[in-house]
Amino acid sequence: MKLRSRAVAVCATAAATTSLVPGIAQAATTTPIEHVVVIYSENISFDHYFGTYPNALNKDGEKLQGSEKDAPKFTAKKDTPKAKNLENDGVMGDKNPNSVKPFRIGPDHAVTTDQNHHYGDEQAAYNGGKMDKFPETVSTDIDKSSNGYYAVPGMTMGYYDGNTVTGMWNYAQNFAMNDNSYSTIFGPSTPGALNLISG
Repeated sequence: MKLRSRAVAVCATAAATTSLVPGIAQAATTTPIEHVVVIYSENISFDHYFGTYPNALNKDGEKLQGSEKDAPKFTAKKDTPKAKNLENDGVMGDKNPNSVKPFRIGPDHAVTTDQNHHYGDEQAAYNGGKMDKFPETVSTDIDKSSNGYYAVPGMTMGYYDGNTVTGMWNYAQNFAMNDNSYSTIFGPSTPGALNLISG
C-alpha cells in the first residue's frame, strides 16, 4: 500500500478564454490547459480507487449494492497508459509487506466504512518507510455506526476497480491523472487539503 496524496484524479480542461470578473479581461494562456479540476476524496488512497487501473475484472453476474442492476463493465481505451498502482508496481502479491494482501471490493460492497486517518496511526503505518503496518494501525474493520457499510479485517488494503468506480475510471480515461503524488504530512483531511493546494 502506498501512502499517497488524497487527490484521486487531476483533470485538465481546455476552454474558451473568459474572465471570471466582469470588466476585467483575462490574459490568454500559453498552454492548452486553462483549468485544473482536482477531485479530492477524503480518507481514500489513490490505490483504493485505482489499484488495478486500467484493468477491470468485469465479472459476470455482479450486481450494484442495494439493487438488482448489473454492475457496469469497463474496458479501457487501447492507448491507455499504465498507472503507478498496486497492480503495475507488482505489490499485489509477495512484494506487498503488509499482513493483509490487497483485495478487490466488488460493486455489491461499494459503500465501505471510513478508514482511520489519525496522525500517529498514519506514522505507525508508514513505519519508517517500510509501509507495512496499514492493517494493524489504520484499518477500520467494523462498521462502528451500524450503517450497513462494508468492513472486513484489513479493510484498508481493499481496492475497487472500474466495475465499481466506473465514473472515476472514465474521468481518468479522458483527462490527466496524478498517479505518483506523495503527501509531505500525515493526518486528517484538512491538513491534507491545505498541503495539496498550497504545496
